[in-house]
Amino acid sequence: LNYMAKFDAVKPNDFPELRRILWCGEVFPTPALIHWMKRLPHVTFTNLYGPTEATIASSYYTVPACPVDDCTPIPIGSACDGEELLVLDDALDPTPIGQVGNLYIGGVGLSPGYWNDPQKTESVFVSFPARSGSRIYKTGDLASVGSDGLVYFHGRADTQVKSRGYRIELGEIEAALHALPSLRESAVVAVEKGGFEGIAICCAYVPIDGQTVTSQDLKQSLGRAVPSYMVPSQYLACDVLPKNPSGKIDRPQLREKFKQLSTRHSS
Repeated sequence: LNYMAKFDAVKPNDFPELRRILWCGEVFPTPALIHWMKRLPHVTFTNLYGPTEATIASSYYTVPACPVDDCTPIPIGSACDGEELLVLDDALDPTPIGQVGNLYIGGVGLSPGYWNDPQKTESVFVSFPARSGSRIYKTGDLASVGSDGLVYFHGRADTQVKSRGYRIELGEIEAALHALPSLRESAVVAVEKGGFEGIAICCAYVPIDGQTVTSQDLKQSLGRAVPSYMVPSQYLACDVLPKNPSGKIDRPQLREKFKQLSTRHSS
């Protein structure tokens, strides 16, 4: 969907028989969603959320109108029938409205666990003290409950890093990159540098065909969108970003690429 928007492949009022578009798996950038909704006003757009461990789709949100700007957050919404989304702190207590916590799922969609791996099962399928006998699944995602009662996704817990005393969510940097019309795709990873430098925030990107995009261009654009401490320090232009077997961006491979770059530069 994002590629089709970036390549302007969808024309106004295309697909006259299409009634609904649903997406699930990764965050759909708001600028691309706006692109689709403006061109297909007759289509209903629904965001789905849920991991394999909870039978794929656990919540949904149907976008009521085209977002007003590129930075409008799209919630993952409300739990599907028989499911429950819980945003909890480390003590498994509900977080206050607007505060980011760990996202858990409960209800009928939960898997019994991982095949022949009781240790991994016990680490994420946990008992819920607030409801005796209940099991909930720790997704590893961060979320908050808005004042509207809807759940908002804030990225993976393992993509929240601390650099120079600041707590940084890498997904916020990626969201700012997705809003740039000059990029086809991008990803941000944190690489451990050791010593005084600590963690380096690194950006890999693929420009739109025919466009030249420099690291300085991206620094200036990001500097207007996020605080200075969130602007990546290293950049890597790619023809295509590496993908894992599921078709998602292979972030471990990107981290290795940046480590190799750092080794070459220091040698």
